[in-house]
Amino acid sequence: MIGADASMFGRVITAMVTPFDDDLQIDFKAVERIVDHLLDSGTESIVVSGTTGESPTLEEFEKKELLKAVKARVKDRAKVIMGAGTNSTSKTIKASQEAEANGADGLLIVAPYYNKPSQEGLLAHFEQVSHATRLPIMVYNIPGRTGVNILPETMVELARRARTICALKDSTNSVEQAADIAGKARDDFRIYSGDDYLTLPFLSVGACGVVSVATHLVGSAISEMINAYFAGDRDKARKLHYQYLPLFKGIFMAPNPTCVKYALSKLGLCKPHLRLPLVPLADKQREAMDALLKEFNASVKLQTA
Repeated sequence: MIGADASMFGRVITAMVTPFDDDLQIDFKAVERIVDHLLDSGTESIVVSGTTGESPTLEEFEKKELLKAVKARVKDRAKVIMGAGTNSTSKTIKASQEAEANGADGLLIVAPYYNKPSQEGLLAHFEQVSHATRLPIMVYNIPGRTGVNILPETMVELARRARTICALKDSTNSVEQAADIAGKARDDFRIYSGDDYLTLPFLSVGACGVVSVATHLVGSAISEMINAYFAGDRDKARKLHYQYLPLFKGIFMAPNPTCVKYALSKLGLCKPHLRLPLVPLADKQREAMDALLKEFNASVKLQTA
């Protein structure tokens, strides 16, 4: 059975957006602003170049420069986890080794997407990657994007075989699957909810925290909710969960990170720009987001200009 402390990466991890300027190049000044904002509102580790960071549209040299920039800004205030997973084992190994060489504190490795490997293929893939780097690895299971689910017995076996595989970002939407892994994996393995709206349910079956998108906007409230849960104040945790549930769901009314980048532009932290094939919010979606953000204005502290 797993434990629920979070000594390695903390309880609140943010999958950070990658801000772009008007020429759709990485806006490194905005990177600094966003990093400071996240750390000031409770983020304990930052994921760079994940799906929220539009990693499919980033060039390899951009990922390297982004990692360096975030590490330089963070200094010793938080851990930086590099999204290094691809659907090629050899490319994932290369990306992982480069991340290690450039100062990453950990790796987020997604299940290989599109080619839909078998469970044995998944075991072989992650085991090979774990042998190629000394960094701690968080496996990312998100069947809705990859087309393949890492089954509980596969995850438990993988954790048994590879000690550096130390955590799971679970975006299966299945509390039952998370509970199955939590009851059987080694005691120093950790589970994080990969969806903000399921953070509290996942905590109840053994997760230690969340890899969040909503922390860009309400990080302090999410930290407060998680801390209340572990302090034994379940009623306060539930109250905060219910309060922010509309925001947790609403920021995914369009493909991530479309909504959260729009909201961050309202905060004055970055432009709302996306790289194709993602496109800006349609008029009705902007109206819906404006109404949602107005509802949470006190927490999000939007610019009025």
